[in-house]
Amino acid sequence: MRAVLGAAGVVIASYGGWLLVTRGHDLRDVAVWLAAGVVLHDAVLALATLALGALATRLVPRAARAPVAVGSVVLGSVTLLAVPVLGRFGAREDNPTLLDRDYTAGWLALAGLTVLAVLVATLVRSRTDREGGAGGPDPRRRRRPHGA
Repeated sequence: MRAVLGAAGVVIASYGGWLLVTRGHDLRDVAVWLAAGVVLHDAVLALATLALGALATRLVPRAARAPVAVGSVVLGSVTLLAVPVLGRFGAREDNPTLLDRDYTAGWLALAGLTVLAVLVATLVRSRTDREGGAGGPDPRRRRRPHGA
């Protein structure tokens, strides 16, 4: 199955590359766009995720750490992808069908659902921790005998 998925990926990527080269796109602009994506990811998103994770480790209760980390990555990634539509970049007076929705309301709905999911996951994790968890006590919290 893995080989089939890999082959499908190669075929789709090859088709995309063929379209890129044959449709008259400015390859310099494409290279700048791709490089900017890597730089933004590595210099901004990854560093912000690490910094927020380090801060959350100190400020957030243990049961909330994983849900907050997941929620931050989800909301941060979606927000970066939504910047063009939230800023209405590309909107034109002569074509009202471009950017014809209230994208801010959609983003706020997603943010609210993400926060709700983080709260629910935190509540479930805190209750599971109080009840001893499905697998018993946390093995990392095992006490060492004196003198060991």
